[in-house]
Amino acid sequence: MAILKILPLNYRRPALIERPATSASQVSTQHSEDGSVNQGETSLKSIKSGSSGGIPPPLSFDRIIEGGTCPPCTVRDFMNYLIYVERSAENLQFFLWYRDFEKRFNEAQTSDLALAPEWTPAMEEEAIARIKKEQAEKARVKPSKSASPAVTEIFKGTDFEKPLRKPSVATTIATTPLSPLAASNGDPFGTPPRTPSVRGHHYHNSTTATTYNTAANEAFAMAGLKAPFTVQPFRVELDRIIATYIMSGGPRQLNLSDREQKAVLQALCFTTHPSALRVVVKSVESTLRQQAHPNFIRWSICNGNPVRVTFARCLGVGTIALSTIAAIILTLSSAPRGWRALAAIGWVIGAATLVAAYKGMCVVLHGLHHRHVRPWELFVVDEEEQQNEKEADGKSEASFENGSNSFENEPWVVKYKKRNLIRKIFDREVWIQEPALRQIQDTIFVQSLLFAFICAGVLTAIFVPLPAGNLF
Repeated sequence: MAILKILPLNYRRPALIERPATSASQVSTQHSEDGSVNQGETSLKSIKSGSSGGIPPPLSFDRIIEGGTCPPCTVRDFMNYLIYVERSAENLQFFLWYRDFEKRFNEAQTSDLALAPEWTPAMEEEAIARIKKEQAEKARVKPSKSASPAVTEIFKGTDFEKPLRKPSVATTIATTPLSPLAASNGDPFGTPPRTPSVRGHHYHNSTTATTYNTAANEAFAMAGLKAPFTVQPFRVELDRIIATYIMSGGPRQLNLSDREQKAVLQALCFTTHPSALRVVVKSVESTLRQQAHPNFIRWSICNGNPVRVTFARCLGVGTIALSTIAAIILTLSSAPRGWRALAAIGWVIGAATLVAAYKGMCVVLHGLHHRHVRPWELFVVDEEEQQNEKEADGKSEASFENGSNSFENEPWVVKYKKRNLIRKIFDREVWIQEPALRQIQDTIFVQSLLFAFICAGVLTAIFVPLPAGNLF
């Protein structure tokens, strides 16, 4: 276990980073006209080194991914956060798959690896330059004016009405449940089966494989490319990756720019080498390191659910208000001035509670080093029992079975909505196992206490010297 360094009293938790509307690697993967790499790549390397504001080394991105952290900061907790809070789990799912795929490719010793040459940086730059040129040429051509809504309404219901577009294969994949094998048994870490086998079951050319191949060919055609050779190693697996993560309308479509999407499709059309996915991996890893990971640590610092934190804020404000009223009453009375200093106790408690709640912490939970159980964790025992019963009856249903990360239909969503307010405030608690996270919370609590003592001292210095009102 890494030795924890004492955090300074001016420590600040990671700032909330908004999710970018466009691909995160557009800055980091830009190339200048002379072919040199832009400064954005340097910033990615600095983030990759593990130095990020408010995140201690024991909670770095690499340490979480390697499994060197404890709950609630494990890679499983990171995945749950991306699924249920940020709703961008496809980035981590693709990143974990790619790490495993790259390892398996490098360890493979089959003769057909010669059919999958490396996609070099020079080839990548040439492809990007060609895509830029094509986009520039298309931008010069004026698009034809589309028919106005009024004209469209006139032809509605006649032979001149524009026919509806046939749903793409990607849409079919996104709305059609996969087999239990392809659904990875409801595991959100799962990407459709590996090559050539999964859990001892050899993967043959089935209807599912044909569907993925058709979707991949459709993606290549939309990018103006010919279908690649199917004899290349790992081609079946990469067809599934294209249909799931890369092509437009995929169930776990990544946030790629049009240029990045075409560049990676050109690379995958040429080879199945892991280097063909270099553009996508840069984009995904940049988003995970620069945006998802800091937000996850910031969210993990909060030890109470939103209802409990709101309750703590109200409690802090109420305590400060009552203490202030008590100080005013004592000032207006004929009681000795020393009694007014008793209000400082309430000011310290109220201010410390309020400041900690502002940062998402409940001081009562912190005193025990506890946190509230997440809503999706509350009913996991009941759901596991139901799942076991269904499996015993042969009626097992896999979560995320359509390949997407949608959770709106999960049983816990309805159950948690029906949970009354009091139960949410005093919900189940568990101990925080991660030492680095407990240290961050300790530092925030000390900061809250110091701020509270300063505020209480100032208010006490104002009220105590005032002359008595002698009104009663």
